[in-house]
Amino acid sequence: MKLEESLERELNELVDDEGLELLAAELVGSGPRTVLRLVIDGPSGVTLDQCAEVSRQASAILDVADAIRHTYVLEVTSPGLDRKLYRRQDYERFAGRTVKVKMEPSYRAHRAVVGELVGLVGDELQLRTPAGDALSLPFDRVVEARLEVDWHAVLKEGKSRP
Repeated sequence: MKLEESLERELNELVDDEGLELLAAELVGSGPRTVLRLVIDGPSGVTLDQCAEVSRQASAILDVADAIRHTYVLEVTSPGLDRKLYRRQDYERFAGRTVKVKMEPSYRAHRAVVGELVGLVGDELQLRTPAGDALSLPFDRVVEARLEVDWHAVLKEGKSRP
């Protein structure tokens, strides 16, 4: 199930008015177990208060639109530390970071690859493997790409905070 374009555009405007960006409006599940997940981000990340405010306003828009005719849960969230790369520009923004890329099941050369993201060159996703080898993957065969979390660095940063 997909949201109507006009409704997604309205939700996008709402998030934009809050100084944030709507990365994805994902409708998952079915029937009463449906979840409408709005993934939002901002230049400095997203606070819990910002998620709550977007949730409150989005809920009002969704109630008026009555686009989902059964029970559902609205979830407003940040992309998280292991964020998905949603748009082509994400692949440039996060160049130099370690990513895990899942390929289509029919792509036999690699099913899942972890490496340093170099970026996009045309329609090829460029990675550097941990062994230092250059790897080129067809972008149109990528199912999902996510940032890998360096937990050692995260924990070290947490200990150094005042």
